[in-house]
Amino acid sequence: MAARRRARASLLTWHMSTRILRGASRRLLLPILCAASLAACSPKYNWRDYVAPDAPFRAMFPAKPSTFTREIDLDGLKVAMTMTAAEVDGATFAVGTAQAPDAARAQAAVEAMRVALVRNIGGRVIRQKEAVTASDGVVVSDVEADGNVNGVAMRLVGHFVANNKRFYQVIVIGKAKDMPAEQVDQFMTAFKPL
Repeated sequence: MAARRRARASLLTWHMSTRILRGASRRLLLPILCAASLAACSPKYNWRDYVAPDAPFRAMFPAKPSTFTREIDLDGLKVAMTMTAAEVDGATFAVGTAQAPDAARAQAAVEAMRVALVRNIGGRVIRQKEAVTASDGVVVSDVEADGNVNGVAMRLVGHFVANNKRFYQVIVIGKAKDMPAEQVDQFMTAFKPL
């Protein structure tokens, strides 16, 4: 009889402790789920696929991009350039595109953009690579530059493409410390002219 009471008491204790633990886990689970869902709603880099409505390209932006068009002068070539850009922590992720009257002027525009952007940050080129695809005449120029604007270390990573009359600038520019390499790589590799 005493053994039966002890068994019953232990079963009751076990049952009560599991109910308390279940209640405690529910009480703990709710705040944990709330915190996790809030963190999921506001990540620093919220990557999203973007297909340009007016120009043939696809890209991934780290935040909701804005688009604007303005007239620019690229060494005497005046064009309406459309820029689509997003900013995260002071680093700007942007794709600019325009159309030249012919392929030769599009190639010259790519060079003019690269030179102007490096000059804008008082930069020096660290790495540069150029390629021409002979079969379709596509010209690609990649550049990395470090500079200094008003005593602040700046960095530019650029990918410039001339494809027939259409040309593109794909850039990440900002304070050097605010440009994580993996985020820059993701932006650069996701860009595709269509």
